[in-house]
Amino acid sequence: KSWSVSQKKKHEYIHFSLVQFAADSAVLNKISLDYLAARGVTYLFPVQAKTFQPIYDGKDLIAQARTGTGKTFSFAIPLTEKLQSVTQDERRGRSPKVLVLVPTRELAIQVARDFKNLTKKLSVACFYGGTPYKAQFDLLKIGIDILVGTPGRIKDHIENSKLDLSNVKHVVLDEVDHMLDMGFAEQVEEILGFAYKKGSENKPQTLLFSATCPRWVYDVAKKYMKDEYEQVDLIGKKTQRTATTVEHLAIQCRSSQRAEVLGDIIQVYSGSRGRTIVFCETKKEANELALNSSLKQDAQSLHGDIPQKQREITLKGFRNGVFEVLIATNVAARGLDIPEVDLVIQCSPPKDVDSYIHRSGRTGRAGRTGICICFYQRREEDLLKQVEQKAGITFKRIGVPSATDIIKASSNDAIPPFAIDYFRQSARELIAEKGAVDALAAALAHISGASSIQQRSFLNSTAGFVTMVLKCSIEMRTMSYAWRGLKEQLGEEVDDKISAMRFLKGKMGVCFDIPVNELNHIQERWQDTRRWQLTVAKELPELEELPQEASRAPARFGDGGFKRNGKFNSGSWGQRFNKSSS
Repeated sequence: KSWSVSQKKKHEYIHFSLVQFAADSAVLNKISLDYLAARGVTYLFPVQAKTFQPIYDGKDLIAQARTGTGKTFSFAIPLTEKLQSVTQDERRGRSPKVLVLVPTRELAIQVARDFKNLTKKLSVACFYGGTPYKAQFDLLKIGIDILVGTPGRIKDHIENSKLDLSNVKHVVLDEVDHMLDMGFAEQVEEILGFAYKKGSENKPQTLLFSATCPRWVYDVAKKYMKDEYEQVDLIGKKTQRTATTVEHLAIQCRSSQRAEVLGDIIQVYSGSRGRTIVFCETKKEANELALNSSLKQDAQSLHGDIPQKQREITLKGFRNGVFEVLIATNVAARGLDIPEVDLVIQCSPPKDVDSYIHRSGRTGRAGRTGICICFYQRREEDLLKQVEQKAGITFKRIGVPSATDIIKASSNDAIPPFAIDYFRQSARELIAEKGAVDALAAALAHISGASSIQQRSFLNSTAGFVTMVLKCSIEMRTMSYAWRGLKEQLGEEVDDKISAMRFLKGKMGVCFDIPVNELNHIQERWQDTRRWQLTVAKELPELEELPQEASRAPARFGDGGFKRNGKFNSGSWGQRFNKSSS
């Protein structure tokens, strides 16, 4: 079609000109185009372009597209245009023509806001729990054209005979897999029973949207949909199910170290002015992290136990940049569209892979790039691999930011350009007293809050350890060879100083941790040879995968790294698992 883009790389974020699309479809009128343009909507994403005509034509539809690709506007634009194309019913107390069901209150507010941004003619209402009934009763008395809500509150209004769904013409289930899952299935079925007349062929148009649509969703959906329905799948058999603009990183970290590590990671990957969402599994964990003094950034928590009014204030503050870090449970994982989120951190790999997909989708939205970092403990290695396999991604295993990375990031954030002029005279005086380099270093350390930088292991994030790399000129069959090379120069006492040893990829060396206070002593005694070269790691090197049986070892065996413990009588080297790893 003439509105399609040139044959460049096919991607879910390729833009389709809204003006050209309107000219070709002969559906969108100039008033609607101007109204959309005034709100910054000048193009359509592929899922919006592909679903517009079927929805406008009244067909039932299931649409699956990656997070952040504009699914809300996919149904909001054609439904709004459809309702506005006919003579408006302006009677008081009119019942809704469109019903949109969503799983969370935050998503309900967002979807209703998107509808309101598309029309002045239609009445849009948003019903969800935790808010007074009276205001919603008043809206029902005035009359509603489009109703967005959560199942619990919608069901309450039906049971109280306040809400009539008999005139609903269009039903949307957003995040359909969650809506039809066990938690909501019964409520949704009761609600739809009032809109779908048994035995009637004149059923409402049914539209189902999500980034994750398991096979069972299609089977359940047939109960509500016509025999012939449209299917738009922009993921299909492609391996990767997450947004293609998100980079996926994994950091091994003990739960006890998590709060301290978080601040450094946010500083390096998001900066003091970026936005970060941290996902926790429990409300208790979200509260504790938000209040933890080790976290350097301003943070607030968001979860189901927080009163609704405060939840709305918190989200508004996060959107507006009042604070930089939102620590949340899954209440923020579905559908929330905050395009400026630079970084998502997941405190552990979720057992439900779809949760990982939706959480990671809070960044890298609408064509922007983003980073998702997943913490894991040694015993969670299998869960991490399960996420990789089912989500179609590959985690890049990295270590925590180095001291150099933290200092550099802190320095970059420490100097707001607008404030420089106010401090020129003070700077001149400080330079005259201390010298330029020392004066600047002291100022940066103070302003950035980086008065002390704690060195951490790249292997498991443990504080007070430095990771070293021992490269070998030949491939090693066992770690005994590396231990022998180390002991030849550093003596038998090195046995008690080295921990968490791992093979490098290809077994052409190993890496291991030593206490920070032992670094100078080891460097003074070590001399590189043609066979061995020992350096301090600047980042986590690529490691050889652990044997499957080691990855499933009991928790007391730690992270599966090996540590020497002297010789057996046979002359072969003994081994024991490192006790200090997570």
